Amino acid sequence: MADHASAIKRMRQNTKRRLRNVSYKSRVKTAVKKYLQAVAEKDSAADQLLREASSLLQKGVSKGVYHKNTASRTISRLALKLTEQPTQ
Repeated sequence: MADHASAIKRMRQNTKRRLRNVSYKSRVKTAVKKYLQAVAEKDSAADQLLREASSLLQKGVSKGVYHKNTASRTISRLALKLTEQPTQ
């Protein structure tokens, strides 16, 4: 357990940030799952769901939840799934 006031404050900050990040990551995962399900079902709403998931990922970068390259890579892979043609 922390003894110094600065260490105690740091623990409080870390707890708040961890809870915020977990909550935000959960929102992103839900949006990505909805998008992937729409792509699998060839739903016409997949375009809109991709925009929502991309937006959440980019906002996560600005909030410090995700690294910018991680978000870019994820968005790129999601977009590929939309345009991907099934191989025969």
